[in-house]
Amino acid sequence: MKQVKALEKDLTFEKPLIDIRRILWTNITQSINDVWSSIQIIFEQIDLLKVALEEIQKTEEELGRKPEEAIRLINFLNSKNRYQLEELGIEDRTTTSLEIKKVLTKRSLMRNLERRCQNMQEEIDDFMEKFGILQSKGLPSPLVMNDKLMKHEDYVDKLA
Repeated sequence: MKQVKALEKDLTFEKPLIDIRRILWTNITQSINDVWSSIQIIFEQIDLLKVALEEIQKTEEELGRKPEEAIRLINFLNSKNRYQLEELGIEDRTTTSLEIKKVLTKRSLMRNLERRCQNMQEEIDDFMEKFGILQSKGLPSPLVMNDKLMKHEDYVDKLA
């Protein structure tokens, strides 16, 4: 009877399948070890992106309509001659223009940061989509509460 059960196990490939699963998970664990630093970088980027977006929002609120006003002021300064500006109490057109252009520079820097954030978000979304596919096939989530990345050792333990 034992021989029949052993033969049945062999015919159902139960033992080879268990061995194959073990080998596959060992390979997956090694692959995760190899890319863990990249996974950490992605999650650090997510945190940095949140901070950057908050700063962009604050800067937008701070700037308000100042950029449009700055453009009008520069056009106004450029449309007047030196004597007209002196009558208005503006003795140095260049210094005044440079002060006004600080607002435009800040807006330009903010727009560059927005573009970089958008690029980062696309890369993060691409990574998360690919990682999501792996998770749908049985790879456990590397996240703990509040969408924070768990420690590498804890994740390896989770894979085992």
